[in-house]
Amino acid sequence: MKQLTDFTVIAVDHYGTLYSRLRVTPADPWHQLPAIKPGQFVQIAVETPGVLLRRPISINDVDPEARTIDLLIRRAGRGTAALTALSPGATINILLPLGNDFTINDIPTSSRLLLIGGGVGVAPLLYLGRCLRQKGYKPEFLLGARSASDLLLLPEFSALGTVHVSTEDGSMGEKGFVTVHSALSGEIDRIYCCGPSPMMKAVASIARDRNIDCEVSLENMMACGLGACLCCVENTVKGNVCVCTEGPVFNIKMLNW
Repeated sequence: MKQLTDFTVIAVDHYGTLYSRLRVTPADPWHQLPAIKPGQFVQIAVETPGVLLRRPISINDVDPEARTIDLLIRRAGRGTAALTALSPGATINILLPLGNDFTINDIPTSSRLLLIGGGVGVAPLLYLGRCLRQKGYKPEFLLGARSASDLLLLPEFSALGTVHVSTEDGSMGEKGFVTVHSALSGEIDRIYCCGPSPMMKAVASIARDRNIDCEVSLENMMACGLGACLCCVENTVKGNVCVCTEGPVFNIKMLNW
């Protein structure tokens, strides 16, 4: 069930000059978090002049017992800049949870699952990895970035499973794009992917060629998060659909890529 709720920022971590992670909890101490599934997102109201629309942000991690949600944000414009400039104690209004989720539980726990992320696209993969681990799977992560300084949350990912790294400049891990990393060799039962569109399309092409089941989380521009504004339409085998309501997670068999 969707909720429109005020949250208090309780921690802010900055990573380089572009990325920040907010940890938030309901402002009402008696308010319980709704059930949140890996792959879902939130819409945050931005209280700054000149910004009218809420900003869609992937859910990075959830701790139901502590009633906290982590939100990893990349500064890309006035709205996200305002969010990453918040300090502990600030109050933000959030609509959540939105969208659908990654598919889990439908294959044996012995399956090899590879979670591939690039840039801020790694955000939903942390909570996905945590949920998979809790259900008995052993996820592997393949994380790509331009350089070592752009890699995010490596300790957190390493706590959940094996981490493979790819950097374009070779400053950490294997040099090149994630699509040429050695982690893609061998048998893979399922790929989960989120990141820049060219990267996801390249991963989807590999998955199709090798008949690997693959789900991707799209990052189309969104305004309302409820399917009303039609900003995030994606062409699929079922026709044009709103990513915010029919996605953001799609099996690649549904996409006209």
